[in-house]
Amino acid sequence: MKKLIILLSVTFFLAGCVDTTGLSSLTSKTPRGDPNANVVVTEFSDFECPACRTTHVITTQPLLEKYGTKIRFDFKQFPLLTIHELALPLAEASECAADQGKFWEFVDMVYEQQLAMDKEQKKVASSDIATWAQSLGLNMEVFGRCTASHIKKAAVLAEFEEGRKLNVGGTPTFFVNGKQLEQNDLASVSAAINAALAVDGTRKL
Repeated sequence: MKKLIILLSVTFFLAGCVDTTGLSSLTSKTPRGDPNANVVVTEFSDFECPACRTTHVITTQPLLEKYGTKIRFDFKQFPLLTIHELALPLAEASECAADQGKFWEFVDMVYEQQLAMDKEQKKVASSDIATWAQSLGLNMEVFGRCTASHIKKAAVLAEFEEGRKLNVGGTPTFFVNGKQLEQNDLASVSAAINAALAVDGTRKL
């Protein structure tokens, strides 16, 4: 226990030594689709979650292709801290990528590479994150300072708490116009979107 306290203290101290000039603690990720759409789809997700990776491919991406101009799609961070060791650092890294306009590209990259992640050695995972960021053409000096400072941690945890207040119990979890869906398959989410679009269309008449 004493060793853990010392380790955490050193980590906090080192993070505090990182130059945060030009960095923001706020999230800068933008929604997909139409940001002004009346139908809002929200997904709470975890980057280390295998079900989230599968859902990203068979549900989220097809939804964006089908309804991209009709809905606003928001991604919310919900790292399952007690079971996924890499979920939080990956979430923080995605927020750092968002500062350079590459959030969604980073999301795609993480899910594409998820099976190759080394969950036993954080140093290897950190190296992977840097490699992915570099492949996306990010300014690595800025990205490195952002991840090393953990300046995005509070923003990530704020979204996690938002999910908890909405009774999110696992990932992925979808909401359509604030209503939590029981299923996250393409047919179920599409049906909810279609129903919301129908109501929205009626209101415009």
